[in-house]
Amino acid sequence: MTKKYSSLQKQIKAIVSFSENEIETIASCFEYEKFTAKEYLSSMGKISNKIFFIVEGLARVYYLKDGKEITTYLSCDESFIASYSSFINQSVSFENIQCIEDCEVLSITFEKMQFLYNEIPNWERVGRILAEQNYLCMADRVLKLQMIPAKEKYQTFLASAPAKIIQRTPLIYIASFLGITPESLSRIRQDIS
Repeated sequence: MTKKYSSLQKQIKAIVSFSENEIETIASCFEYEKFTAKEYLSSMGKISNKIFFIVEGLARVYYLKDGKEITTYLSCDESFIASYSSFINQSVSFENIQCIEDCEVLSITFEKMQFLYNEIPNWERVGRILAEQNYLCMADRVLKLQMIPAKEKYQTFLASAPAKIIQRTPLIYIASFLGITPESLSRIRQDIS
């Protein structure tokens, strides 16, 4: 297995054990792709037919509300990103997935996911865990947006987000993700520095 697939292998083996033959079959279902900063992995208005594993890079999920971009998810090296609702239902997506910086990804189509579910029974556990993690992330985000003061949201973000996301994501996207204005975020950053 090539180097670019080793981080994917590490992530899926953390969820469940697979034989070497199964790992090879799984790897063969993923396609290596490169995207540049600002490029879209998936666009609203289209069916999101892929889940992406970011080998290296930084990306975000966002939707438009009254002409404003609302960032709902940030992802970087060695993690998955998708428009899960569109992917699972094979319905039109209301979200965009955009590269914040150049990205190298491994992608798997809906059809290949179904193939793996049929061929490798333990793969269903990977799909379930990814769906559960996505649900928990969204539920946690909704709760924090509604119940936690802005300063505490930012401090929680600093304590829990990967360093790459904190250091390299434009502040406008972080503010949007936290549900606060860029001006408020600037004040909070000054207060805690």
